[in-house]
Amino acid sequence: MQIAVIGAGYVGLTISACWVRMGHQVTCVESDPARLSTIQGGKLPFFEPELEDLVAEGVARGSLRATGVFADAVAPAEVVFIAVGTPSRRTGEPDLSAIDAVTDALRRVPRAERIVGIKSTIPVGTTDRIADALRAAGPAHVAHTPEFLAEGTAVSDFFHPYRVIIGTRSQTAGRVLSSLYQPLRCPILVTDPCTSEMTKYASNTFLATKVSFINQIAALCERTGADVAAVASGMGLDPRVGPHFFRAGVGFGGSCLPKDTRALIALAEQCRLSPALFDTVLKVNDAQRDRFVEKARIALGELAGKRIAVFGLAFKGGTSDVRESPAVDIIGRLMAEGVAVRAFDPAAEDGAMRAVPGLVCCPDIYEAAEGADAVAILTDWQEFVTLDWGRLRRLVREPLVLDGRGLPIADAASAAGFVYIGPSTAVGARPRSAEAARHYAGTPHVASGDS
Repeated sequence: MQIAVIGAGYVGLTISACWVRMGHQVTCVESDPARLSTIQGGKLPFFEPELEDLVAEGVARGSLRATGVFADAVAPAEVVFIAVGTPSRRTGEPDLSAIDAVTDALRRVPRAERIVGIKSTIPVGTTDRIADALRAAGPAHVAHTPEFLAEGTAVSDFFHPYRVIIGTRSQTAGRVLSSLYQPLRCPILVTDPCTSEMTKYASNTFLATKVSFINQIAALCERTGADVAAVASGMGLDPRVGPHFFRAGVGFGGSCLPKDTRALIALAEQCRLSPALFDTVLKVNDAQRDRFVEKARIALGELAGKRIAVFGLAFKGGTSDVRESPAVDIIGRLMAEGVAVRAFDPAAEDGAMRAVPGLVCCPDIYEAAEGADAVAILTDWQEFVTLDWGRLRRLVREPLVLDGRGLPIADAASAAGFVYIGPSTAVGARPRSAEAARHYAGTPHVASGDS
């Protein structure tokens, strides 16, 4: 099948390369010249495990093309997927200017019949509005088919989805898109567009709620002496709860959960309903950053003049994305209080330095730790679980670890002489064993949140 994908970001480029692997011909449209040149060379303009090999393979075979000319991609395509961004406005409502521009451009490229699948996250009612606009220019079958790809595992998520949702009022779109997804062998729900649009927002806001819920429990654990790692493990064994998105820490970030929760709040307000629960989810998430900085202040005393080595800048491990990253937010707060920050991240340093002017990033994690008064772990990269804590102990000025992700490192750090402070450690109290943290070893989870 000839497929066009509009937008070559995390979603657009991932689905393009994956459709190619499934035997289709794909042309993706990218308006940024530098990004376009990178993709045409078979490279990635961002970090995503497994994806670069798929892109390089598709480009080399000629099955995956990238172009900046909209009509070249769209005119021959049997199916067009729209995967452009819908970032938050100040009101919390999504900015639909990019998707409206794509709709206008599609109207100017005639075709006898066109199937359009909208991957972008859009407010309830938007698919129907786009369908009306496209049908005014000619036959069009439009569906909302939301993506559920988590950065860091996007390729695996594409090929092994929990479900596919197709929201459409067109039997043709439902039939063709169902056939396209059928080889993935997962449940396929064909429903109306409004239900599909709401399902995407509801899913992401529920995952955000899980993160804020366990962080509230972590605060209670800190006061009562319970271990939040063991509490989360015990709760996660119940299949009605599950372990995913259930690790306490500095909260969620990224391009989906904060944005989609804000959009659901805006929708509730437009419907004259109270979004109290959703409001609280965001307030708890923001409070986690305050709690982390306060713990650092208590543990170190006066923050001004201290040096902190920050391990992790991306909003979660496995990605280079720093959008709404808790790490970037906390670094900004620490630097505002006079802390000298030296940071390391395997993939996200360039984006973080653009987001935080004056941030010093080191090419080596041990270099970042030299002379530090504390080590702060703010992203859950698996590389941080296997650090040489003995070597770190010889490099730092003060042996203090502030773990904002609840990684299973407390025993190793303590054995090397570090004082370990985790998500539910009461600062000033005798640090507890990390025995409960071992429950996370080998347990699937996403700590920081992603769609």
